[in-house]
Amino acid sequence: MKLSVFSPVFGDMSLDSALKYLAERGVDGMELGAGGYPGKAHADIMELKNSAKKRAELKELFEKHNIEIAALSVHGNGVHPQKQVAKVASDELDAAMEVAAELGVDKVITFSGCPGDGKGDMPNWVTCAWPNEYGDVLEYQWNDVLIPYWTEKAKRAENCGVKICFEMHPGFCVYNPETLLRLRAAAGDSLGANFDPSHLIWQGIDLVAAIKKLDDSLFWFHAKDTAIDARNAAVNGVLDTKSLALEKERSWIFRTVGYGSDEKLWKDMMSALRVIGYDGYVSIEHEDCLMTPLEGLDKAIEFMQKIMIRAPRNNAMWWV
Repeated sequence: MKLSVFSPVFGDMSLDSALKYLAERGVDGMELGAGGYPGKAHADIMELKNSAKKRAELKELFEKHNIEIAALSVHGNGVHPQKQVAKVASDELDAAMEVAAELGVDKVITFSGCPGDGKGDMPNWVTCAWPNEYGDVLEYQWNDVLIPYWTEKAKRAENCGVKICFEMHPGFCVYNPETLLRLRAAAGDSLGANFDPSHLIWQGIDLVAAIKKLDDSLFWFHAKDTAIDARNAAVNGVLDTKSLALEKERSWIFRTVGYGSDEKLWKDMMSALRVIGYDGYVSIEHEDCLMTPLEGLDKAIEFMQKIMIRAPRNNAMWWV
């Protein structure tokens, strides 16, 4: 496995400085945010699509620091009910798939997106089966919007030689292994999971079991943690819409790896990745509101370097 860092944590730093920082700490790659919710602080996917010079300059900068472009991230909502919002997200996704090969990249990270209900102009994330009209919304979202859209994108990804990695994120239609596998089965095998434990922990998901369930549909892994406040969750449950800044009041908050779940669980996840044959990047996404970006990132890098399984697997049972 290799270690990567997702670039938004370096929002106040130039790309050159960020890559120097990673190289000094023995990090192998950067997951490069280039559009959508991650923003364009270090790269603009539309500029990269339209300029061979920009692509060459970007590659040269990464080569200067001996850091790989591990993946392109354009997390957006290409099925947003507002057509202009959807168009921007779709154009950025198409651009990322188009330029990936030229940058030596074969993974594009995004969200499945979430449509509306067919009548309004805002996304509608359904979280319960009753009243019955919620079932009608889901029927529309999946059969009329989501599956047709992603079937076309999956074919485009296959033609471009890339894999689309859905971050399973509440608020979007793909938010757990079941919904990921449903969309993949309906739309194509070039769609798979970005496994981010932080979004699954508060849903009560067994992370090791989920990794094994996803098996070869797990394409990418985010190293990000969540801490559950047992007292708040006991009273209010875990569906929490309060601001992430209200740490005292929330049922859960995002944490630097190791500050929400113990080292044993992270080691178990690394072992589960090895069991299913995943030998790609482990990409740190640091969104810990209790730490500065660089303190939290330094701690995360040190933690992951300690527990990652680096060497390629030798399938021979060398001990017998």
